[in-house]
Amino acid sequence: MAESEKAIFAGGCFWCMVQPFDEQPGIQSVVSGYTGGHVENPTYRQVTSGKTGHTEAVEITYDPEIVSYKDLVEIYWRQTDPTDAGGQFADRGDSYRPVIFYNTPEQKEIAETSRKELDESGKFKQPIVTKIEEAKPFYPAEEYHQDFHKKESAYYKRYSIGSGRAGFISKHWDDE
Repeated sequence: MAESEKAIFAGGCFWCMVQPFDEQPGIQSVVSGYTGGHVENPTYRQVTSGKTGHTEAVEITYDPEIVSYKDLVEIYWRQTDPTDAGGQFADRGDSYRPVIFYNTPEQKEIAETSRKELDESGKFKQPIVTKIEEAKPFYPAEEYHQDFHKKESAYYKRYSIGSGRAGFISKHWDDE
């Protein structure tokens, strides 16, 4: 068995970023949290104030013998609007910006290649603006944010639809 690896993705509200990864073979855990900022152990309230520099993100622990980092990046693209740097869907501001945080030079190369391929594919009329940044410390969010799609499934579904995320994903990715 291979040693576990970690991937960190920010794509707007972390509630909506857990389920797509959580359902994949080879995923050992998906943790909602905060990264990219300058405050240690921030709270949700601090992060959403916009004063910590953090972004809501998910940290995925996975078995690379079952699911590759490249596969995870492809799943990531299908959860976000990669043309919107100002947030994602109804969630606006830096704490909701789309970012792929890489842990290794190999992850960086895979993410950059994938972003370039998506940009050149013509799938979107606007350029792909998702950032690719070196990973910084990741801080798990409060317990009530963990596995929100399971704990509050009806609310989660309404939020996903009401935020515009579900419609965007359906419009841009369901044909594949």
